Amino acid sequence: MIKSFRDLEVYQESYKLMILIHKKIKEFPIYEKMDLTSQMRRGSKSIPANIAEGWAKRNHEKEFKKHLNIAIGSANEMEVHIETARDLNYLNKDFAEDVLKRYNILGRKLFKLRQNWKSF
Repeated sequence: MIKSFRDLEVYQESYKLMILIHKKIKEFPIYEKMDLTSQMRRGSKSIPANIAEGWAKRNHEKEFKKHLNIAIGSANEMEVHIETARDLNYLNKDFAEDVLKRYNILGRKLFKLRQNWKSF
């Protein structure tokens, strides 16, 4: 039974990815601190935060779905940032491919949750 946003699989995975990304981008060049790493920090944080905020408004289907849309957009954004970091050789290819796959699956699960959500 789902009692909290923390019980949602999409929240759990997005939170794990956020922590993973935050640890990994510490290794990026210092000159990326205000650019790519900043974007990746904000994008990765946006997903679990919007799931949590949307959950608080879950009785209002339109509001919950709005926050899920933002989370989907942030998951897509993270795919671009990860590809960029990979192609600039800040991330090794195996790590990047694994994280890209996880963000892609997360985005699809968020989309499915949005499509199937009904207020109760």
